[in-house]
Amino acid sequence: MRRAPTRSMTRVIARDFAAVAVLVLLLTACGKKEDAADAKGEAPPPAHVEHEGDATLVKVDHPDQFPLATAGKHSAAPELSVTGVVNPDVARTVPVISLASGRVVEINARIGDTVKKGQLLLKVQSSDISSAFSDYRKAVVAEQLTKVQLDRSKTLYEKGAIAKKDLEVAQSAEDSALVDVETTTERLKLLGSQTSHPTGIVDVYAPATGVVIEQNVTAAAGVKTLDNSPNLFTIADLSVVWIICDVFENDMPSIRMGEYADIHLAAYPATVLKGRISNIGAVLDPSIRAAKVRLEVPNPGMLRVGMFVTATFHGASQEIRATVPATAVLHLHDRDWVYMPAEQGQFRRVEVVGGLMLPGKLQEIVSGLKPGDQVVSNALVLQNTVEQQ
Repeated sequence: MRRAPTRSMTRVIARDFAAVAVLVLLLTACGKKEDAADAKGEAPPPAHVEHEGDATLVKVDHPDQFPLATAGKHSAAPELSVTGVVNPDVARTVPVISLASGRVVEINARIGDTVKKGQLLLKVQSSDISSAFSDYRKAVVAEQLTKVQLDRSKTLYEKGAIAKKDLEVAQSAEDSALVDVETTTERLKLLGSQTSHPTGIVDVYAPATGVVIEQNVTAAAGVKTLDNSPNLFTIADLSVVWIICDVFENDMPSIRMGEYADIHLAAYPATVLKGRISNIGAVLDPSIRAAKVRLEVPNPGMLRVGMFVTATFHGASQEIRATVPATAVLHLHDRDWVYMPAEQGQFRRVEVVGGLMLPGKLQEIVSGLKPGDQVVSNALVLQNTVEQQ
């Protein structure tokens, strides 16, 4: 006879079933982790590369609406443009100095003024002048005394009262006194004073005609001796000025002594001046590897010291360059571009180096295009059309 399960047996069976269920769940989770690990360990899928089109090619509807122009040719000499700075001609620059030290009591010129030779610039009160006048007066008195003694000696010698050697001593004293008078007179002139104007004030005059480009003295300032004092003023004749340019060593073959360069001013774009190369520096600047090239330029009055200019040097040989309508050149991002026709009704944007503007609304192309090439005659219209698409 089969025995019915008791309550304790039922609990044991339920507990065993629960343990089996937990074990099944654990095994299932482990299997999933292993599958995930295997999936991660597999190689990644191959990358899909998308090829971009040529950025220089543009396509528009109805390309025939953009007329083309054929590049012409133009014979021109190679050019080299460099920057330069206006400087005064050293040979035309004169310092204003005072040999007498003292204190400035009057000043009649300022930096930037135009002065003429002999114009009064300033007055200096100096004790050196007083000392020089004192020496001059003493020399004059001594010379008058020796002259009287010489006249007396001559009279006595004629009457036989003195020997000839006494007359010679008197003559020597008179000659020495005259030398002292001449020396003290010359000293007064060097200090800027005159014997006919006994005063302690020294007048300093302009030694040349020009523009005051430097001033190192003001009213009531002290004037020192030459060994430790700068120039009171510096006067420059700016009728002819120097333009100092930096030319890199790779461009040195393009310049020669005696040749002329075109000087362009940013303030006066319609004015072109001519400058002659008077010196090519024998030593390069080690920091920029460039030589200092000096141009001599007659100043029509518009050149100022320190002004920046552009100097253009022209080569001796001629080159053939392309020319296109000025409207065919697109100025974008500080570069020059043209559009040339491409296959399948497209246009290709090509970078060029623009040159000078020529008569007939043409522009010279230095590089990037050759005579006979076709370009869109109005690049700006094409560019706007592309941007609106």
